[in-house]
Amino acid sequence: MFPFINEVLLVASIFVIYSIVLASLAIFREKGLYLMTIICTIAANIEVLILVNAFGMEMTLGNVLFSAMFLTSDIASELYGKKVAKTTVLLGIAANIIFLIISQSWMLYVPNENDFAHGAIKTVFSNTPRLIIASLSVYVVCQLFDVWAYHKWWEFTTKKFGDSKKFLWLRNNGSTLISQLINTVLFNFAAFLGTYSIGTIISIIISCYVIFIITALADTPFVYLARLIHNRQLKIEKILP
Repeated sequence: MFPFINEVLLVASIFVIYSIVLASLAIFREKGLYLMTIICTIAANIEVLILVNAFGMEMTLGNVLFSAMFLTSDIASELYGKKVAKTTVLLGIAANIIFLIISQSWMLYVPNENDFAHGAIKTVFSNTPRLIIASLSVYVVCQLFDVWAYHKWWEFTTKKFGDSKKFLWLRNNGSTLISQLINTVLFNFAAFLGTYSIGTIISIIISCYVIFIITALADTPFVYLARLIHNRQLKIEKILP
């Protein structure tokens, strides 16, 4: 097998998932951000069960999807304001709760003798309640903090430099990097304490945050592109009758 397949897939997933966020924004506008928040929050809570080695570190998957949630809320804050950004957070909370109820109902059924999927589903989704409860609790704290921090950085840069458009990179990274640190520590201890050793959890936290730093820095061009897409949409609206 290709020796660096995990590393290649992780790097590729950053570009692909962030590009899908932009495509959703371009097609559906703020509703596209709502859509991606729901998809990412559900998929991340499944993907995080997978433990891999990449870049010389032990890590769980789901990092890029979790980062994409912060990207959507930052784009929402930048383009549509605090109210829309908070709506993305509320939709993520609702998606977690609804998915938890639905996924747990699957395991109440008695499988047919020819069933081949029930055992695998039970293995995966028997861990889901703890993960989703941990994710939900941390998600509420970190995402609301991220929205608050984004606008606090925005107020600071606007007051300091007299231009609300400048220093997008600062408010984007300034809010996300702090939020991701809180998210990484709280989520991994809440989700995996008792499942993995403390040493493994700390290793996962370090590796996850390294990945989050990379994904946070990588999402900055996408926030700028999102603003360009939004400005172009506004220009077209003014031209069209």
